[in-house]
Amino acid sequence: MSDAWQYQLRIYLPDELVETARLRSDDPALGQLPEILQKHGASVKSQFDAFAEYLVEAERNGTEQYPLYEWTKATIEKQKHLKSFSLHVRGRELYSKDEANSLEADLQPLVGGGVITRISKHDSNPEHNPQMPERYRKRGVGEAGPTD
Repeated sequence: MSDAWQYQLRIYLPDELVETARLRSDDPALGQLPEILQKHGASVKSQFDAFAEYLVEAERNGTEQYPLYEWTKATIEKQKHLKSFSLHVRGRELYSKDEANSLEADLQPLVGGGVITRISKHDSNPEHNPQMPERYRKRGVGEAGPTD
């Protein structure tokens, strides 16, 4: 069953490269990163920007249709994920384990060298992913919510 899971790599950048990567992911300041991404047909997407885009879309279309809206809004208000970038391969947010492993192997030498501070690999198995905190879940009529 584990072969059925799809994967995504995320890279974390130092403060001084965050804006560069958000605006110009092919900038020479990113060292070999653009070359490695191109080799794998990959691109970077700021997690912070992705969350912000989700909020804008939800507000445009009606937040009741977006179950993660409140949780995402709370997360982005804390400015979490500013240094985190998801890697998309050939336009896909999720891809095979082999693609993830190959990309990770090529990126690994950049970790700790001033471009990438760390790499994380995520899979699509719901058991391995954070679940929405109870306080952000929709409640039925008459259900009490948390007091925080």
